[in-house]
Amino acid sequence: MTYAVLSILGGFALLAWSADKFVDGAASVSSHAGVPPLIIGMVILGFGTSAPEIIISAIAALDNKSDLALGNALGSNIFNTSLILGIAAIFSPIKITSRLVRREFPLLLGVTLLLGAMLLDEAVSFTDALVLIISFVSLMTWTIRNAKKSWDDSLNPGFKEEIAEQKYSLKWGLVWLFVGLILMVASSRTVVWGSINIAQQLGLSDLIIGLTIVALGTSLPELAASIAATRKGEDDIALGNLVGSNMFNILAVVGIAGLISPMTQISADVLRRDYPMVLGLTVALLLMAAGYKKERVITRYEGLTLVFSCIIYLTYLVRSVI
Repeated sequence: MTYAVLSILGGFALLAWSADKFVDGAASVSSHAGVPPLIIGMVILGFGTSAPEIIISAIAALDNKSDLALGNALGSNIFNTSLILGIAAIFSPIKITSRLVRREFPLLLGVTLLLGAMLLDEAVSFTDALVLIISFVSLMTWTIRNAKKSWDDSLNPGFKEEIAEQKYSLKWGLVWLFVGLILMVASSRTVVWGSINIAQQLGLSDLIIGLTIVALGTSLPELAASIAATRKGEDDIALGNLVGSNMFNILAVVGIAGLISPMTQISADVLRRDYPMVLGLTVALLLMAAGYKKERVITRYEGLTLVFSCIIYLTYLVRSVI
């Protein structure tokens, strides 16, 4: 078990570093190509922080570990919306001002309901996965078109200058783009191997491992990005990253895994315990975004509530395993 634990810890460390380099490279290439900053912030950053989930779930699907793939996607959404957004709000209350970001909350709810409808028969078929991928492509097209129309509303000048200052040359941007991707694949493989090894030795299910260890580990890039964004006063970027990442997890992560290996025997616990948590947190986020105040803010109190809900869920999860 020692080697399995070391492979997980080492894999996560390399995963976080390579994901960071991948995002830097992608942002640099996008900037050289003249892509609006909002696309870098929402699409490139959203994809970059969700890339670990996508790769880990794809590899798990190749190993016929569909519960691990689905658990990773659902668990990441739970951690993103409760723990990560909660910590970011506790660190600094998050203002919701951009019309573009507010439009994404109903979309996230719709995507979550779509997944719920597919899970009713306790399976994600090849057709279901194809629908998710088509929805993902359509969503990205919509986001990019809207970003081009309103990119001046995306990032403040200071953040734009920071991107320009830290930008690689086109050559090194391409290098880190591909090196980061290769290292993410390699490190994700070690995480999956270690997780499955521990699950087998402790008698835990792949679903539980995916919902906890793997989901929390792959959510670390979102945590770093969200805290960094709130410190810069870019609250919309923090929210856009998390909401975009959650959409990626449902549409791309589950969709790609389902295309590789259709999920025909999903645990009943997913519908009874895990999906309701994802849906409940999504509705709570939508209500916080809509707000009853003139100025829409996710307060420190609401952040504490989100973190507390994560603790309750994890406690219930542990008790159900015991």
